[in-house]
Amino acid sequence: MTIDRIGSIDPIQPEKKPGRVNHANTNPRADSISISQEAQERAEQLRIQELAASAPDARAERVAELRAKINDPAYLNDRVINATADRLITALFG
Repeated sequence: MTIDRIGSIDPIQPEKKPGRVNHANTNPRADSISISQEAQERAEQLRIQELAASAPDARAERVAELRAKINDPAYLNDRVINATADRLITALFG
């Protein structure tokens, strides 16, 4: 009994595998995407919201102090109200 080789296997020349074809990239156009202005604006809004949410509240103590002063009936008198009104007018109208 003799067993014949299936296909020729030559140790000097590599066998060419069917179905593998090396083609050069003939498509001169590169892949690209475009992002709408609306999507860019929304991404910027989300980025700003994340920054604001992650920022520490450095003035929490000051806000609590001012709330306590406002709730104190002895704090609100004509002198404080007039000084606050003067500061607001100066800040708004220079």
